Amino acid sequence: MNEELKDNIMGALELVIDPELGVDIVNLGLVYNVDMDDEGIASVTMTLTTMGCPLAGTIVDQVKRALADIPEIKDTDVNIVWNPPWNKDMMSRYAKIALGIR
Repeated sequence: MNEELKDNIMGALELVIDPELGVDIVNLGLVYNVDMDDEGIASVTMTLTTMGCPLAGTIVDQVKRALADIPEIKDTDVNIVWNPPWNKDMMSRYAKIALGIR
């Protein structure tokens, strides 16, 4: 996958807002990796802020919808992983400021 497409994917994922925190999943540091195979299947490896997140299904659906508008992507697989565990140090400066975290 070229850098322009990867940038487009990450930009689309910035539109996916964590409903509980009100900040996008990229700036929260929840997206670990994005890839795409030769058939146009995008693979997003990500985590959630907590294992028991009741909105996991909603976030996965939002990820799929956000990437559906990118012409090169035919379908999206979202892989939720728990390792490495998410922590506040993974957040961008923007997210930390938005949430009032130092």
